[in-house]
Amino acid sequence: MQIAFFSSKSYDTEYFDEASKKYNHQITYFETRLRTRTAHLTAGSDAVCVFVNDIVDMDTIGILKEYGVKVIALRCAGFNNVDLSAAQEAGISVVRVPAYSPESVAEHALALILTLNRKTHKAYNRVREGNFSLERLIGFNVSGKTVGVIGTGRIGAAFAREALGQIACTTLENLKAFEEGKILNNRVVIPAGK
Repeated sequence: MQIAFFSSKSYDTEYFDEASKKYNHQITYFETRLRTRTAHLTAGSDAVCVFVNDIVDMDTIGILKEYGVKVIALRCAGFNNVDLSAAQEAGISVVRVPAYSPESVAEHALALILTLNRKTHKAYNRVREGNFSLERLIGFNVSGKTVGVIGTGRIGAAFAREALGQIACTTLENLKAFEEGKILNNRVVIPAGK
């Protein structure tokens, strides 16, 4: 399968080249975004692979159809940048990532919380400048604090598990589980698939 790959970055190339060997796909990478004025780059492609900032509207899909593209593959969970009705009308299938790694997103959120609390972003810059003062860099212990988790889908549940396991926080979801009798050794019992 010939794939036109838009909004590509070096890390995309590395991983997709490796994966494509298994399936014998030929990928042409474009750093530019897919939109009406770049859709001509799909000539000879069976599929396009797009990301969040590509614009796959009705006009773009019309051009994709003219060039014989059969599949729009999204490297993201969201699909608000694709006109699904136009794709269906053009007979082009749309596929997407069902979810990012919930653990990766949760760990990133946890890292941001700790960065803001401990001001490591500011401390890093100071150390580079030879300034080792702790002035205005003092945070507080997050351990034992209560963390509110709004939404406990896959990412929220992963975040709650990380907050409980990594920094021994009590989460509001934990309190809810405690009230419902779903606590086991200070861990929230979260059913798989949530």
